[in-house]
Amino acid sequence: MNILFAATELAPYAKTGGLADVLAALPAALRGRGHSVACVLPLFRSIRDTLADLRPTDLVLHAPLGEGRHSARIWEGRTDRDVRLFLVEKDEFFDRTYLYGRPGEDYADNASRFFFFSKIIPLLARHVRPAPEILHLHDWHTGLVPVFVRSARLPYRTVFTIHNLAYQGVFWGLDFPLTNLPAEYFTPEGIEFHQHINCLKAAIVFADRLTTVSPHYAQEIQTPEFGCGLDAVLRERKYKLSGILNGADYSRWDPSRDPLLPMPYSENSLGAKQISKDRLAKQVGWEPFRAPLFCMISRLTEQKGIQLLLDVAPELRKEGDHLVVLGEGDPGWEEKLRDLARAFPENIVVHIGFDEAFAHLLLAASDFLLMPSLFEPCGLTQLYALRYGTLPIARETGGLADTILPWDPATGRGTGFLFSSPTSAAFFEAIQKARTVYQNLPCLETMRREAMRQEFSWDRSAAAYEELYRGMLA
Repeated sequence: MNILFAATELAPYAKTGGLADVLAALPAALRGRGHSVACVLPLFRSIRDTLADLRPTDLVLHAPLGEGRHSARIWEGRTDRDVRLFLVEKDEFFDRTYLYGRPGEDYADNASRFFFFSKIIPLLARHVRPAPEILHLHDWHTGLVPVFVRSARLPYRTVFTIHNLAYQGVFWGLDFPLTNLPAEYFTPEGIEFHQHINCLKAAIVFADRLTTVSPHYAQEIQTPEFGCGLDAVLRERKYKLSGILNGADYSRWDPSRDPLLPMPYSENSLGAKQISKDRLAKQVGWEPFRAPLFCMISRLTEQKGIQLLLDVAPELRKEGDHLVVLGEGDPGWEEKLRDLARAFPENIVVHIGFDEAFAHLLLAASDFLLMPSLFEPCGLTQLYALRYGTLPIARETGGLADTILPWDPATGRGTGFLFSSPTSAAFFEAIQKARTVYQNLPCLETMRREAMRQEFSWDRSAAAYEELYRGMLA
C-alpha cells in the first residue's frame, strides 16, 4: 500500500511530546513491512537545523488563505530510519523558535499557519510517486485535511489519529474565511462548534476512519468525563473509531544494548540496576543510597497529575526515599517543582528540560516510575520503564490501564501498581504498596522480570494499522 503521513512532529527533529515518537517509529515499521511510506511536515527551524539529508525541490505549491494567495516550496529528505520526508517551506509561518508558541501560550496566527499546511497536504499528494492511496493524519493541526479532501472530491482515503483529545485546534468563527470552504461547512453538522472552528471535530466528522492511541482511551473519550466536550460527536461516529495501542521503540529503549548506561543489563542481570543508581546519585550530587528511587519523566502539565506528585513528595522524603523529576512544560508547575527540590535537596532533584542521555540513565537507575495522570491517551514512558524493569505506579486510565498489569498481593504477580481515584490519598496508597514490594526482594525481582518480558513493539501496532488500511481500500 501507498501511505502518506502528515503531522507537525517527528523525533528527533521536531518534538514536544509523544506524537513525535509515533511519527518516527510507525512509518518506519510500515516501510519495513513492505509498504511505500512518506511523511510530510512543516519545515520548522528545528528541522532545518538538525536534518542533514535535506534539499529543496523545484516543486512550488500555491493555496488560497482567505483573500490572499500563498505559496510554499517543497523540500525533500530522509529520516534517520530512511523514511522519505517532504517539508513545506514557508518561513513566514514555520521559521520560528517554537512549534506552536512559547510554553503555555499559542502563536496568534496558528489558524493561518495550520490551515495553510492542511491545504498543502492534498496538493502535495498529487505529486508524490507512487501516488498515495491513504492519507494518515495526526492531531488537530491536520484536522481540516479530510474536509478539503471531501469538498474537492479527491481520490484519497483519510485516517485521522487522535493523540490527545484535550488539544482541539479551536479558533474564532471569524477565521472561517481562511478555510475558503463553502458556507455550509460552518454548521453544527460540519466544522462549527459553539460558534468556533474546531479542527479536531472537523476530522472526526469528515475522516473515513478514526483511531486513537489505545483501546481504553477509545472508550473513555466517548464519555463526558474524558470527552472534552466532543463525546457526543464521537459516540455518533463510534462505528469508524478504533483504539490501536502505540508501540515502544526497542531499538532505542532496551537496557541490554543501551550505550547510554554505565553497564547494560537484562532480566538475568538485574543487579546492574544498582550500578546505574550509583552513577545517577553521583551525577546529581547525592551519596550512594539503597532506598527506593522514584522518578517522573513527563511534560509538566496539569494532565500529568503534577499536583498529586507535589502532594505526596514530602511524604516520600519523610520515608527517606529519593525522587528525581525530568521534564518541562507549564512555567507555573516548573517553579513549584523547583521550590520542592530547593526545600528537600538531599532527597529530591528536579531537572527542567529534556536530556535524552539522562532519561535513559534515570529509567535504568529508578525502582519505580510515577505516572499519576488525570488522563493518559497511551503513554510511552511506562512502556520504556517496563523494559528497564522499572515498575510504574500509575492511574488506571487510557493506555496505562491497557499496558500495566496490577500487582496481586495474593500471587505476587504484576508489572506495576494502579490506582483509580485521581486523589493524592489513592496515589500514596499505591506508592505504599510499591514500597512493600521493594522490601521483599524475591517479589520485587519477580515483578521486574515479568515487566521486562512484556512486548509492545511497533511491529505489532503496524500490523493493526495494516489491517485497518486494507479494510478501507477494500
